[in-house]
Amino acid sequence: MQPGQSIPRTVLAASLTILAVAGVVVLVYLLRGPLSWLAIAGFIAVAVSGPVGKLERRMPRGLAVLLVYLGVLLVPAIVGLIVVPPLVRAASDLIDQAPHYADEVQHYVNGNESLRKLDDDFDLVQQLQNQADKLPARVGDAASWLGDLGLGIVNSVFAAVTILILSVFLVGSGRRWIDGLLDIGTPDHADRIRETLDRMAGAVGAYIGGAVLQALIAGSLAYVVMLVLGVPFAAPLAVTVALFGLIPMIGATIAAVIVGIVTLFHDFPTATIIWVVWAVVYQQVENTVIQPRIQRRAVGVHPLGVMVAVLFGGSLLGVIGALLAVPMAASLQIGVQAWWAYRQEIRGEADGDDDGDPADDDGPSDSGVADTAPAPA
Repeated sequence: MQPGQSIPRTVLAASLTILAVAGVVVLVYLLRGPLSWLAIAGFIAVAVSGPVGKLERRMPRGLAVLLVYLGVLLVPAIVGLIVVPPLVRAASDLIDQAPHYADEVQHYVNGNESLRKLDDDFDLVQQLQNQADKLPARVGDAASWLGDLGLGIVNSVFAAVTILILSVFLVGSGRRWIDGLLDIGTPDHADRIRETLDRMAGAVGAYIGGAVLQALIAGSLAYVVMLVLGVPFAAPLAVTVALFGLIPMIGATIAAVIVGIVTLFHDFPTATIIWVVWAVVYQQVENTVIQPRIQRRAVGVHPLGVMVAVLFGGSLLGVIGALLAVPMAASLQIGVQAWWAYRQEIRGEADGDDDGDPADDDGPSDSGVADTAPAPA
């Protein structure tokens, strides 16, 4: 083929490659919702595979899967029963007592010279009083907002049910699909990939179990401290502390700030100071004692990698992405390590072949004389 004739084919191949890549990117963008559901379902399947495997030793696999998923469904139901009713009562009390709170703020401002001067300049208390008087009349507006919230909840429930069903299918037959795909390749590669996937599953399971235990410890201790301080809504706030504790790096801080705001309205400054001191001390103990002991079986990820993973995961999938960021980063790290070890092994074998003795190859003898017998006379 002439060099001039290969240029159009090269341009055509490059153009088709670019179009194919662009088409895949557009398709992934259009299917980002179902693909994210599938990714979350796979993560849940990996997370519950450990408990299912342990229960499978004592009962049929189908019953083990059923019991584990009943437990998975029971957790959000219990959380809802603990958190939602107090929040509804608190919102109702806030609407009813808003004018009274505004009067208390006005009396407090009138008794403080500096605040009274600010109020005279900006009329803050009167504006607060006006808004408090209008709050009961805005219940109708809140109803439409609650309607939109209800529609969002229905959509979220549909997505959650779909994700759970996908994860059930993955738990039930996902391993057979993986083994079938791996059997297509060479046995050596199949064993390597299977070992890497098992390591990923082990790391994810260890991380999830450790994170849940760590969140339970944080929520339980926070509940005890809030009971001692007499903070209202101690149980819902403790559940909030536990849930935010699942978010790495920033979750515990956010939960501590939320509880601290509640203590401002309960017993300021005594309860607030005690809670802030407790939160700081506990986070130090958690970071240096509790978390290393719980997560020592999981794959360690560098703190910078954790932060980057949480930022990326939160930007892509919100809170769910932040929760899945660290185990995903751990799985990616295991995959990269396995690939690098394989490349080093291949390179070592290639170097070993290059260092072989050329004298071992078949060839003419060193004497250069042909091994032929003389002809008979």
